[in-house]
Amino acid sequence: MSTEEKRVWIYAVIAVGVPVVYFATILRQVASTDVAHIAYVWPLLTAIGVAVAVNVVASIVTAIAAPREANLKDERDTDIHRYGQRAEYYVLAVGSVAVLGLTLAKFEHFWIANALYLAFVLSALASAIVKIVAYRRGF
Repeated sequence: MSTEEKRVWIYAVIAVGVPVVYFATILRQVASTDVAHIAYVWPLLTAIGVAVAVNVVASIVTAIAAPREANLKDERDTDIHRYGQRAEYYVLAVGSVAVLGLTLAKFEHFWIANALYLAFVLSALASAIVKIVAYRRGF
């Protein structure tokens, strides 16, 4: 498994793990609290910060574990990265349209912010899944 593929796996695990914790924490309040009164901003920013920090640290640890392979990237890695980014773009575009619809329909900021975060999460997952499949089966 190449270093780039390891990084994609790390990205996928983080893209699942952090949002699951965030959404489990925030969405359980929806049943008992008006969404206008749910304090979601700091947990959302914390989730984003934790995801970025863990991804950076995990990539550094991966590079330290195999220093000779850390900067090796071939044409296949570049093509797979581009292929995954294309999938990410499409998912994010659809998610952005959904968020725009929520905004135009004057939904609470809670729903708009969380829908936008979900769009970013789903786009990251789509990218990671497409890349993993491409590494495993080709494209």
